[in-house]
Amino acid sequence: MKTTLILTGKTTDKHIGACVDDYLSRIKHYMPLEVQVIPELKNTKSMSTAQQKEREGEQMLRLLQPSDHVVLLDERGLELRSVEFAQWLSQKSLSVRRLVFIVGGPYGFSDAVYKRANEKLSLSKMTFSHQMVRLVFVEQIYRACTIIKGEPYHHE
Repeated sequence: MKTTLILTGKTTDKHIGACVDDYLSRIKHYMPLEVQVIPELKNTKSMSTAQQKEREGEQMLRLLQPSDHVVLLDERGLELRSVEFAQWLSQKSLSVRRLVFIVGGPYGFSDAVYKRANEKLSLSKMTFSHQMVRLVFVEQIYRACTIIKGEPYHHE
């Protein structure tokens, strides 16, 4: 299974960026993970929230293939414990050719992106900045990989 993580905008906090890069390098020992970054929109002050979501959504949809299994990281998504997420990821590896996770921008996703999605996952009932979501999520992917392999990173 190929896995892709689509992100909106660059990570502007160098500390978060360094941590994300560290986990991405760890994940590559377990599975291929491609990161695609959609550039932040320019001149957003002249756009409504809906227009911003629509434009970002168009860029996201261009990166998808018809057979992709698309999972949005969304506050209204399914919440899983880390062990459950590892099981979920393991099952997807048996049934999906390309798994695509999408982290939206500050206002979330357009209706078109919601319609294209196969599933939604939530990291918490709390709201995180889209930059923090990157770090938390790549750590959870790494944790899931170690759980699947039976390695001692996760303690339960």
